[in-house]
Amino acid sequence: MAAAAILLIALGWKLTFFQDVWDVLLGRQSWSAHDLLVPHNEHLIVFQAIVEKLFIEIFGMRNAHPEMIFMTVTLLASAGLVYIYVKRRLGGWVALLIAVLLLFFGEAWEILLWPFEMEFSAPFAAGMGMLLVLEREDKRGDIWGAVLLVLAVGFGSLGVSFIFAAFAQIVAASRERGWKRLWIVAIPAVLYLAWYAKYGHDAEHHITLDNILNSPAYVFEGVGAGFASVLGLANAPLTGAVPISPWAPALAIAAIGLAIWGQIRRPGLPRTFWPIAAAAVSFWLLASFNFIPGREASSVRYVYADGAFVLLIAVELFAAQGIRLGKKAIWVGAAILVLALGPNIAKLHDGYSYLKEQTLFTRSDTGAMDIASETMSPEFYLTPEISGTATFTVPGQAYKEAVEKWGSPGYSPAEIASAPAPAGHLADTVLASALPLSTETELEGFESSATGGSACTAVSPGGPETALKPGKTRIEVGPGGSAELSLRRFAEGEYPVPLSAAPGGSVMTLDIPKDKAPEYPWYLHVAASQEVWVCSG
Repeated sequence: MAAAAILLIALGWKLTFFQDVWDVLLGRQSWSAHDLLVPHNEHLIVFQAIVEKLFIEIFGMRNAHPEMIFMTVTLLASAGLVYIYVKRRLGGWVALLIAVLLLFFGEAWEILLWPFEMEFSAPFAAGMGMLLVLEREDKRGDIWGAVLLVLAVGFGSLGVSFIFAAFAQIVAASRERGWKRLWIVAIPAVLYLAWYAKYGHDAEHHITLDNILNSPAYVFEGVGAGFASVLGLANAPLTGAVPISPWAPALAIAAIGLAIWGQIRRPGLPRTFWPIAAAAVSFWLLASFNFIPGREASSVRYVYADGAFVLLIAVELFAAQGIRLGKKAIWVGAAILVLALGPNIAKLHDGYSYLKEQTLFTRSDTGAMDIASETMSPEFYLTPEISGTATFTVPGQAYKEAVEKWGSPGYSPAEIASAPAPAGHLADTVLASALPLSTETELEGFESSATGGSACTAVSPGGPETALKPGKTRIEVGPGGSAELSLRRFAEGEYPVPLSAAPGGSVMTLDIPKDKAPEYPWYLHVAASQEVWVCSG
């Protein structure tokens, strides 16, 4: 656990806020009930919203360190609770092997490195804690079980699956303890239904008859994806469509076949089997009912739950057979663990490299918006075409308001200038739209007698770039062909901001608003066959 904590925090330390978390940071800036309870997509994330908002209120928005540390804590808690769960059934060595797999589960790199995915790790940790305390079979365990179940449901939709798990546990123990314990399930279920009636029903959903009819196949895929992922055989791409691993169907068939063979050999299942089975099956069914492309059972964000559930179900089936693994079996398991950790660590590194690249995009884009904040239009919206990435699209006004309250995660102008490519390109593109730069062309405005002057520079064909001051710049194009004009500011070796072509004999007026980085001028590049005069100021 210590090694995993060091690794995950070290990888996450230089990363910034990513994708969905901006919905919480910018779209839920108040502490109103609406901002806390409005669904994210169709999910209840009230406790996640509280955690994120508390962190930025206390620590500001300059970095994502607090949320990364919190996420790591939930992952450590999940692995630790799984260790306890498995140790009670198959002993400490088997528990250690499974817990280590979850700690370094790189095939689920989004869950390990993207703090917003606490909507999976936190409900899983709370749900596992709930199952363990309910096994106490006493009043105190029931009270803590209800509290943990409320936490699980309030952190994300995975928590709903643990409502089914708690119900299965109560049913399994009903002969000894009766049905009075249903309040444990009733409290979170009623709270969730009340939220759904008030807020959740307005969210978009994707429940269709086709999805429902395809749900058995989805469950089968979830079993296969779980085993393939923990063994490092999923080989899913970092982005885009998620194909089913060629290993997944064979592993699912083998696992189901062994389970059937075990029941023929020694019929009967312990009552502890049903809660974890109920959590797993309900998770796959609910995901299937609401399926859209990107929510495949083998997708990166789902395989953490897939892998954990199939391992825990396998533990229960082994325990049902009365199997106690000897030293040779433990060594075989350790060898499998070592072989599985290699591709898992490699995928974790790949995921980190992807998030590191997205951090460069995000910090460059936000740094540019910070520079342009004084003249940025309230209607400005950072779209993928401007930001350079589909993972960062935010309303400019909401971002500006958040920065005024909590500080900026963006690069400073000096950091943009020294950051590796494509930071300068991205910043220049965003600045051109956010300031905004504007041009006005007078088609036949060129007068040879009016060119020149102390503020004008003659640019010969193929001549050097020209530094520009804020304000209005006249670009006078002599008779001839059109002049191709483009700009750069932080970019090196390229001019990422094209201006409209200026026809021969025309005069273009370029308006550059003042901003917060006056020490970094814009540079104009002219591609023309004739002389062009650039008159700044």
